[in-house]
Amino acid sequence: MPEEKQPKRPRARPVQKKPVGRYHHGDLRRALLGAALVLVEREGKAALTLRAAARLLGVSEAAPYRHFADKEALLVAVAEDGLRTLATFLREAAAPHEAEPARRFQALGVAYVTFATVHPAHFRVMFTAVPAEQSAYPSLAEAYEGVFSLLIDAIVACQHRGLVRKSDPRALALAAWSTVHGLADLVVGGQVPRLGLDPANPAQLAAMVTERLFVGLSLPAK
Repeated sequence: MPEEKQPKRPRARPVQKKPVGRYHHGDLRRALLGAALVLVEREGKAALTLRAAARLLGVSEAAPYRHFADKEALLVAVAEDGLRTLATFLREAAAPHEAEPARRFQALGVAYVTFATVHPAHFRVMFTAVPAEQSAYPSLAEAYEGVFSLLIDAIVACQHRGLVRKSDPRALALAAWSTVHGLADLVVGGQVPRLGLDPANPAQLAAMVTERLFVGLSLPAK
């Protein structure tokens, strides 16, 4: 694989760190999602309750129950919102490389790690705070599949160009996601300095890891 230029870091969408004290009529559901993220970021997911979110917003403790049956339902809504935001983030990062599958693959990896560093609370909820059994939440399962399908499509495009081995693209995509997700988790968890790596530029770390990952997926040299 020829040496590639450092991928441009995709522009992150601004994220509201604190929900405003007042919200427009009809926006309570969105405000609760923001409050949940603030609580998770400040105190961890164990501190999140519907009552705590209500207190943070200055509404009655009964108000959140108009939108969410319980804490799990709120977490699922936060995760779904994060996954759909992530999918948009990934699509925007990959779009300039539609005709170059290898660059597209790397852009997805870099964007994934970048998203995790920009939206750490969302990232934690998406992957550690929702139930593993998602049959009761089909829209959440659909959101996960929406992200996964972007990576599968990139793998298939590389296979069509003869850049990646002809194997089950879903299995290859799982291997790729596992690797990049592991890096994102290390970055968000503040573990990168312990590994002797520079945490100042996570996009650069992601580019390095993704490039080596691509070599592992590539066709063996003849």
